[in-house]
Formats: sequence, C-alpha cells, structure tokens
Amino acid sequence: MTDLTKLSLAAARKGLVDKSFTSSELTGAYLGAIDKANPSLNAYVAVTGEQALEMAKASDEKLAKGQGGTLEGIPLGIKDLFATKGVHTQAASHILDGFKPEYESTVTANLWRDGAVMLGKLNMDEFAMGSSNETSYYGNVINPFRAEGSNANLVPGGSSGGSAAAVAAWLCAGATATDTGGSIRQPAAFTGTVGIKPTYGRCSRWGTVAFASSLDQAGPIARSVEDAALMMTSMSGFDAKDSTSVDMAVPDFAAAVERGVKGLTIGVPREYRLEGMPAEIEKLWQQGLDWLKAEGATVKDISLPHTKYALPAYYIVAPAEASSNLARYDGVKYGLRVTGKDITDMYELTRAAGFGREVKRRIMIGTYVLSAGYFDAYYVKAQQVRTLIKKDFEDAFHAGVDAILTPATPSAAFGIGDEAMANDPVKMYLNDIFTVTVNMAGLPGIAVPAGKDGQGLPLGLQLIGKPFDEETLFATARVIERSADMDFSPKPWW
Repeated sequence: MTDLTKLSLAAARKGLVDKSFTSSELTGAYLGAIDKANPSLNAYVAVTGEQALEMAKASDEKLAKGQGGTLEGIPLGIKDLFATKGVHTQAASHILDGFKPEYESTVTANLWRDGAVMLGKLNMDEFAMGSSNETSYYGNVINPFRAEGSNANLVPGGSSGGSAAAVAAWLCAGATATDTGGSIRQPAAFTGTVGIKPTYGRCSRWGTVAFASSLDQAGPIARSVEDAALMMTSMSGFDAKDSTSVDMAVPDFAAAVERGVKGLTIGVPREYRLEGMPAEIEKLWQQGLDWLKAEGATVKDISLPHTKYALPAYYIVAPAEASSNLARYDGVKYGLRVTGKDITDMYELTRAAGFGREVKRRIMIGTYVLSAGYFDAYYVKAQQVRTLIKKDFEDAFHAGVDAILTPATPSAAFGIGDEAMANDPVKMYLNDIFTVTVNMAGLPGIAVPAGKDGQGLPLGLQLIGKPFDEETLFATARVIERSADMDFSPKPWW
C-alpha cells in the first residue's frame, strides 16, 4: 500500500469511498507520522489520538453502509485558535493555561458534521499575533523545508505556522487556519502549500478566539487547490450566532477548480512593485502573468493608490481591537491566575505572567491609540484610510478586473531567530505587506505555490478576488498550480 499520508485530501476521499483503505488505517498512519515528526517540527501542541481513532471508527461504519459526509473519515489538524469541546484550546498562550471549552466552534462543528476526524491542535503565534510562529508559548514551529545544503531551521510563517508545517510535512490531510493580516497566505507561501482567506463573513467566527474582530477570518491550508476548495465548502456557511456571518448559499467550490481563466481580466497593481524587491519574486510574478495569459486571460495594469497606507493603518486597527478583545483575560473566570494582594494586583500579575512580549506590545499600542486625545488622531484616521483602501479595490473591479495577481510574500522563509527581524518589529511586520490590504477590504485572497528561490525554498503568488467570488480564485489558482507543475514536497530530515 502507498504511504497513505502522502495522498492528497481528494485522493484519500476517493480511496475511502472505494474502500481501498479505511479511515482507521488512514488516521493511524497520520498518528504514526505525528509521533515521528512532531518532536522535531513542534507543529502540534496537543494530539488527540484516542478521539481521532474513535471518530475514524464511526466514519468507517458509515462508509461501510455507503453513507457519510463530504469529508467522511478525513483526518485534519485544527489550529489552537478554534474552540474544540473538552480539548486543549489555548491560542498558544500561557494565559489560557489548562482551558478546555465546553462548546465547539462553528467551523470545527461544520467539519465534524461532514465526517472529518480531528488529529489534534496545531501550534501558532500567541493569539495569532506574529508572522513567524516564534511568539507561541509552546515554542517555535520548524518549517519542514530547509535551504539546499543547509541544516539551519527556518520559520514556517505565522500565525498559522503549525497548520502550514503540518500540512507540508504530511502530518494531516488539511488544516484549519485563520487570517487577520496574512496569517493563512504567508505561511502557505513559506511551506509550498495552498491557503485561502475567504471573504469576511463567509466562515463563522463563533467559537474562534478573537484577535481583531473586524479582520479575522477562518480558512483552510491544504496541499492542493482542489483540497482547499473541498475543505472550504465544509467550513463555510451562515451562522446566526455570529453577527458578521453573511447569509449566502455556499457554492460547491471544488466544482469551480477546473473552470479555467479564458476571458478573465487579471489586474496587476503597480503599487506592489516595491523598491528593492528581490529579482526572483519579480520574475515569479511575471511568470504567473505569462501562465494566465497563455490560458486565455487578459492582463491589465491597475492602481491601488492607498496601498502604501495599508500597513500603518492595519497596525493601528488590529492592536486596537486586540486591546479590547484581550481585556477578558484577567485571571478571574478561567485560565492562568497569579494570586495578588488584591484584585487589581491579581489582574496585573496574571496579565504580566500570562501574555508574551509581542502580545503585550500590541495591547499597549492598541490601548494607546484608543485612549482619550489619540482616538481621533489614530484609530478614526486609520478607519478612514481603510475605507479608501476598500474603494481602490472596488474601482478596479468596476473597471472590469476579475482578480488581482501579486506576490504572496517579499521573500522565501527566513531563519528562526533572524536578528534583523528580532531587533526590529517593523521589519517583521513588513512580511504582511502584500496581504494586509485584503483583510482591510474584507476580500478573499489565496496563496498558491508557484516556484522556488535559488536555495530551493518555496515561493507563492497571491490572487485577490471580488467579495464572495472565491470560485474565480480557485479556478485561477488552479491554472497557476498546473502551469508551475512542480513538486512542493520537503525532503524529510526529521
């Protein structure tokens, strides 16, 4: 039998339906792979082996009767931001020490409804704040890729670094992730995987630990465009418990994957041509445009004039919302409690011990921009800029553009403990330069692996779509995936 963990999600699904193997066998293969690899990669913070095998057994019984949902028996990894009933849910933070919710997030409930199997909870940047997965209380996730001829560990990107690393290293068939400013697309680009941030409101945020409520959106990371489409169909849908959830029918995203790009107009924003951009990123971008043109698309230069303000505006809006959302972690109701001489002292000691450095930095920035005297100058101004960024995209789409192609990241994965990044938070924040505009405008964006740098590390391209037009993104990303025709598997060293 072939190594079951190397099958795509779509191929595993077909194998289960054809009874070539059972979900118990598939799940067992993944649990074995996790046992072997996780000590080196640190992708999982909790492995739910017994629960996974029970879920797999239930799936096998359904499949034996010719029944089952669209993901019946498929083993998935779940980012530690999603509440999973009775299972470790800590947003990779010390302040949620020991927390096991009594409820299930809507996204994971949708996956279990469709028959998926939970392998465990995946590591991430603490409270989803980070671009390298170095802020987790549980330590760094290690990228399964290494530069050719090097043994140096690389970051998998963040905040969904555990999700991306687990998918790339064959430790799950697919994984849930979240994206507030690029946290699905950047790690996908760093690990040769496919990651889509759906339109804001497409997936419910209920039961997902909040970072910045007007920006957060759940989505899948998978090994192929088709796999991501299959997962997203299950994850999406209206939820009355989430006031920002949009009441729209969920398309069969997988049905759109092979639709092609003939007749589409692809926008190329001139503002994304950054000074000092590596030549290999520029070359890959042009290659992507050539592939789309060869398949019948038209390429059009466009302007998104307010792009240069996106990153500063994002780093006002996101910390402001984080400062408000994270006020609930005070040591009173759940999680870590550090005893103090009175309740104020307990709050201060608990938050000082419970939050990591990056989370504290963002809470302080957020509290500052929301404070009296600065609210109008910073927060209100950033929201006005956000409206202008959204209008830039609307103007481009009204002018006949169907999707926009950009690089996903300004470089390939960098080293863990990179001094330039560690000593300058702004340099780390610049990793999100191509991705934050999408969250600010609430649009869908997909990262698809398209090439490798001079050291053999994966590079991704990003496609940005119209609101609720993820189908066009899947179709266009598939053309890039097919045209690239490369093996984006890491060489196992673990």
